[in-house]
Amino acid sequence: MRNAFLFIRRHFNFLFFVVLQIIALSFLFRYNKFHEAAFLNVSTEVTGRFYERYNSVEYYFQLKKTNESLVQENLRLRQQLKENFEAPDSNQRLFYDTIRTDSGRFTPKWLLMEAKVVNNTISLPANYLTIHRGFKQGVRQNLGVTGSQGIVGQVINVSENFAIVMSVLNPNFKLVARLKKGGENGTIYWDGINPAIISMRGIPRSANVVVGDTVLTSPLDREFSANLMVGTISEVVPDNTSNFYNLKLKLATNFSNIEYAYVLDNLQYEEQKRLEDSTKKVQ
Repeated sequence: MRNAFLFIRRHFNFLFFVVLQIIALSFLFRYNKFHEAAFLNVSTEVTGRFYERYNSVEYYFQLKKTNESLVQENLRLRQQLKENFEAPDSNQRLFYDTIRTDSGRFTPKWLLMEAKVVNNTISLPANYLTIHRGFKQGVRQNLGVTGSQGIVGQVINVSENFAIVMSVLNPNFKLVARLKKGGENGTIYWDGINPAIISMRGIPRSANVVVGDTVLTSPLDREFSANLMVGTISEVVPDNTSNFYNLKLKLATNFSNIEYAYVLDNLQYEEQKRLEDSTKKVQ
């Protein structure tokens, strides 16, 4: 306290001048419309820039919550895609002896679950991801996994709250995909060289294939719903030993910065698998 009084005593004249200056400026801005308007404009600009900086800092620390809300919104939108439903057979006429209450219900075929990626590799000969979803949340082996940009991989191991996903960047990963333009089906695989490029085989040389064409998941695959993004053709290599192309695709998914994924659950998977397996045994 003593030091405060000494400071005021030493600088009394300057402090008194500052106080008088503030009072004079307040009178000037209060009773002069022009100066008042100019002061308000300057103060608004200054406070506006301050709040802009503050909001930028606050937004940075809220990015995690923002990302989570966007993932939830994407999940709701993806659940509504028509590829996740099967329409009733409109060509078949049914007759009832009672009044039918629902004549056009669509049956859901695919269920999506969002998952946080907690571990990921892209530089190994065989790469995997770990997601924070397990059998307690409904995840099981063989389920397909996709992302906001394109396909990610397939679940191969599950614990209570986590699951291991075999990445597309794994030589053991195989998937039936199709050309968007022509509809021809082929198999995609990774050759273990470039984490941004995968290969596709099985496309006949009679197909009209052009660099830049889009490749999507095929309805023939049980683990992935149809029309999910796989990638775009970056190189067309004719195979002189066969009548097929060897295609190079630029992956849609950037595995170096993936944070969230969606687990695809085919609700009719078991029924289809049992029927196909039983047919193989009969043959």
